[in-house]
Amino acid sequence: MEVLLNVILPVFLVIGIGYISVWRHWLSTENINSLTRFAQNFAIPCLLFYAIAKIEISENFSLRLLFSFYFGALFCFIIGFIAAYFYFKRTREEAICIGFTCLFSNSILLGLPITENAYGPASLGSNYAIIAFHAPFCYLVGIISMELFHSSSEKFDLKILSHQVFNLAFKNPLIFAILIGLLVNYFGAPIPSSIWNGLSIIKDAALPTALFALGGTLYQYRPEGDGLTICFIIFVSIILHPAIVYFVGMNLLLNLEQLRSAVITAAMAPGINAFLFSSMYKKAQRVVASSILLGTIATVFSASFWILIL
Repeated sequence: MEVLLNVILPVFLVIGIGYISVWRHWLSTENINSLTRFAQNFAIPCLLFYAIAKIEISENFSLRLLFSFYFGALFCFIIGFIAAYFYFKRTREEAICIGFTCLFSNSILLGLPITENAYGPASLGSNYAIIAFHAPFCYLVGIISMELFHSSSEKFDLKILSHQVFNLAFKNPLIFAILIGLLVNYFGAPIPSSIWNGLSIIKDAALPTALFALGGTLYQYRPEGDGLTICFIIFVSIILHPAIVYFVGMNLLLNLEQLRSAVITAAMAPGINAFLFSSMYKKAQRVVASSILLGTIATVFSASFWILIL
């Protein structure tokens, strides 16, 4: 109960206030969309750049850590695709979007604050190591799969794939911030303290703003139909994924901090990027949106369980 009250509920209280603010018409969806754009295009990129530029790479970037998390994520993508295509009788494109939803944990908006509340700011090094590869890995899996299996394509088009990857790397502020942060860290580029202080002010607003905006955004994704498919996605995302990561991480002898970060991040609900991916291809948007909303609610229980276990 103490874990629920002191670690999980503060995060979901902020999300809930954002949800209520739109439900009661205190803020419009346009207001929430503006907050979301600020968080995703400015505040969170500053947070990621600041953290990754200052992180001790040799201590936090572990191949065993990354393999534990991303093996579980890829396995969940495959299971999600197979079940959606063969059992739920979805088209190949819809099945890929459902698999992508099973793959993409909300590593930033939920994983960071819950891990920080549970174990303190010093425990986030492994979270940032996972996040540095999260969006690139997930989008590459999704885009390559869609290009391979897209019904309108007769063969794999490397030119289209290269163009999409280029746009992903250089037009996505989150990924761009991670890349620049890695370069600054690796080369030890000198940055004036005044710039660090300015970035620090913006980064401190990132998670509260993003959580509030997430609540307002989730109000727009009220669940409709597809109950069995939604339950399956939630099961794979917040139950199967962390269980696989825990098993693999234990066998690879991850230290406790790495295991905590990997498992708790895996136990988070699908992120909003899953809906963006399905919207990009205009497939399975309703079931993905509903899975994000209900999965976010269910994360209260999955996060509490794994924090107690760990």
